[in-house]
Amino acid sequence: MSSATSSIQTKKSLKSRLREGENLYGLFLLSLSPEIAEIAAFSGYDFIIIDLEHGAGDIREAINCIRAIEAAGCSAVVRVPDITQAWAKKALDLGTAGIMFPMVENGRSASDAVSFCRYRPDGVRGCAYTVVRDSKFGFDEAYLANYIDNLLVMCQIESGEGVKNVNEIVAVDGMDCVMMGPRDLSASLGLLHDPGNPKVKSTMWTAETAVLASDPVKGGAYLAGMATAQDTAADLWSRGYHIVLGSADVSLFKKAAVDDVKANKKSVVDVKGV
Repeated sequence: MSSATSSIQTKKSLKSRLREGENLYGLFLLSLSPEIAEIAAFSGYDFIIIDLEHGAGDIREAINCIRAIEAAGCSAVVRVPDITQAWAKKALDLGTAGIMFPMVENGRSASDAVSFCRYRPDGVRGCAYTVVRDSKFGFDEAYLANYIDNLLVMCQIESGEGVKNVNEIVAVDGMDCVMMGPRDLSASLGLLHDPGNPKVKSTMWTAETAVLASDPVKGGAYLAGMATAQDTAADLWSRGYHIVLGSADVSLFKKAAVDDVKANKKSVVDVKGV
């Protein structure tokens, strides 16, 4: 083993932590600000999802966020904009601990997602592993033996169609985690403005039950979800979720900013009124 290889520091992968029974708590990063990413990582999140679906950033900004997150001892996951080989290849070459595919509606799309994450003959991922960050630019001599075990593949179920096909999605070999998308799900049911509707909750429960009935160790999937006003983090944990996303960076900043303005503008008015 070369000195360069032996100096590479390793930490438990997100997949390993899940297999050992840990519950993981994360944050969506839409700003793609390395500073905000670093602050969030130091705050104690288990992982941070760099959002290329709804965030305004690109691959170059994503890699800077990954570096900041990892330097702070945290793990990074990248959510790609859609289920394509090109986006998956770009995201994976950055060296991320996980990848999230949005709007997975059937077993075929879940199978495609997994195939984009694996090199031939197990998949169709393009081979540039000797020169990209995912293999430490070729310094990680154990990379090919370990890359599948180290990568968490997450598929989002965000529609009524996805819920209908949840069992075939969960059955796809190599698909590690189902992430529920409550807002898109409510919209797909014609209830965009009523996410707390009993129909939405019932549909969510159908998907949750199917995922939780599977055994991740035997090819099933872990269950992940986003806390909302209708379904708090405590609610999700109590129903058996393995992973919970608490919020997004922009939402946290928005709340802090609004609270600051309300408190301090009021104090200025009070002083002037004396």
